[in-house]
Amino acid sequence: MFAENLSNEEINELPLYQFNGGIFIIDTFDKLDYFLPLIQEQKILGFDTETRPSFKKGKVNPVSLLQLTSSNQAFLIRINKIGLPQEIANILADENIQKIGLAIKDDIKILRDITKFEPNAFLDLQDYVGDFGIEARSLKKITAIVLNQRISKSQQVTNWEREELSERQQIYAATDAWACLQIYKNLNHKV
Repeated sequence: MFAENLSNEEINELPLYQFNGGIFIIDTFDKLDYFLPLIQEQKILGFDTETRPSFKKGKVNPVSLLQLTSSNQAFLIRINKIGLPQEIANILADENIQKIGLAIKDDIKILRDITKFEPNAFLDLQDYVGDFGIEARSLKKITAIVLNQRISKSQQVTNWEREELSERQQIYAATDAWACLQIYKNLNHKV
């Protein structure tokens, strides 16, 4: 059985959890062509997006990055550089590839505004964890409860549109999507 919630103090006591597989940045169509078969062969993917923060009330920036992760690969698609290619939209619409994310409703809406697609096979952990008695809704808390590990959110409000993503940004972005996948697998006892 899982805890319903944890305090920040309890979470800070846990070991740091971060993605340590291969991170592949897709910022050109040549890289998309190269990595697309690897993404398409997955049956289940972690899913997340990042947006450059806005510090002006009412101003919302467009999504900058789409993260899709397998157990050991993270594909960081630079939407601010190549848009949302139809090939990626087709993956988001593919009912045979499950996508696991957290608070995904707005992410999907924003992505559909860029390239039209019909979302299929998405699972929102915020809804799903309730079936396990978990009341927490943030990825940080759900990761701590289910995986007994702590993820860092220190890169969350960095500039996702900078020319080159820093190594810390890459690890943060990969970890967010990958943690969703790992939580789902843990809840379902899938290795």
